[in-house]
Amino acid sequence: MRYDDEDRESKNVEDRRGQGGGMFGGSGGGLQIPIPMGGGGRGGFSLTTMLIIGALMLLFGLNPLDILRGGGMPDMSQVPQMPRVDPGGQSAGRRSPFEIPGLPSGQRKTADTDEMKKFVGRVLADTEDVWSRVFQGFGKAYQEPKLVIFDRATPTACGTGQTAMGPFYCPLDRKVYIDLAFYEELKRRFNAPGDFAQAYVVAHEVGHHVQTLLGIADRVQQMKERSDQRTGNRIQVRMELQADCLAGVWAKLNDQLKSRLEQGDIEEGLNAASQIGDDMIQRNMGSGRVVRDAFTHGSSAARVRWFSQGFKSGSMQVCDTFNATQDQID
Repeated sequence: MRYDDEDRESKNVEDRRGQGGGMFGGSGGGLQIPIPMGGGGRGGFSLTTMLIIGALMLLFGLNPLDILRGGGMPDMSQVPQMPRVDPGGQSAGRRSPFEIPGLPSGQRKTADTDEMKKFVGRVLADTEDVWSRVFQGFGKAYQEPKLVIFDRATPTACGTGQTAMGPFYCPLDRKVYIDLAFYEELKRRFNAPGDFAQAYVVAHEVGHHVQTLLGIADRVQQMKERSDQRTGNRIQVRMELQADCLAGVWAKLNDQLKSRLEQGDIEEGLNAASQIGDDMIQRNMGSGRVVRDAFTHGSSAARVRWFSQGFKSGSMQVCDTFNATQDQID
C-alpha cells in the first residue's frame, strides 16, 4: 500500500501497551466480534490450541450464557437493509494477563511495533475518510470508532480482551482492539503476509462498526437470542461475511480516493480472507474434520467471494448477505 510520512494518522488510536492487563473487563455482557485465530496440531492440543478452540466456541460473536431457544432460520428480511447512497457521495472484547505460547512476547521489537502503530493509524484514518463520505451520501454523520492497541490483555466494555482472541470489535464501547503481535501470527501461522492483509484486518473490524451504526448489529443480536445455537451460528456467518464485503467496499473506494493500492495488494487481502476461513481453521486444528454447523465466520471460499464482491462494486448495496441465498453463503 502506498503510504508516506505525509499521510495522516488517525487521532483515534489508543495505545495501552505496557499498561498490563485488565482483570476487571467491564460488565462482560457484550459480544466481541473477532477475526479468528487458529493453530495446527500433530495429535493432541497445545495450550495455544486449547485457548484458540475456546475462543472459537465462546467468543465468535456468541454469548454462551444465552438461553438459546426456538428453531428454524429467522426471517432475514427483518435485518436493516444497506442504505442507498447517492453515487455522488461515493467518490469523493477472564483472567489476569499471561504469556500465550507461540506468540511473540518478550521478543516483541519496539521499533517494529512502532512502525506498525503508524501503519494501523494511517489505515484507520483512511477508513474514517471513506466511511464519512459514504455516510454523507445517505444523509448521516459517521461516528468514528477508536482503535485500541494492547499487549496480552486489556479491559473492554465487552469483558477482558486477550491476545488469543485475535483482533475484535466491541459494540458496547464502539472500539476495535488489536494486539500487534497478531500480525506476526498472520504472517507466520496463517501464511498471510503483506501490508494489505494487515489493512484488511482493520477494515473488517471497522465493518462491524459500520453495522453497529446502521442498527444491523442490534437486530442480529436480537435474532440470535431467539434462536438455537446452530441457527445463531448461521446468522453470525452472514454478519461476518457482510463485514468482509464492507472491507472490500472500503478498499475500492479508498483506492479511488487516494490511490493506495499497489500490485499484489488485493491478492494479499484475498489470501488473508481465505486463510482465516472457518473450514481452514478447523482443518488445521488436528482432526482435519470440517463441521459446517460450527462455522461462525464463513468458509474460505465465502469470505473471498464476499470481499471480492464488495471490492468489485465499491457499493454497500451488494453486501446484503442476510437476504442472500444459502449457496452464496456456503
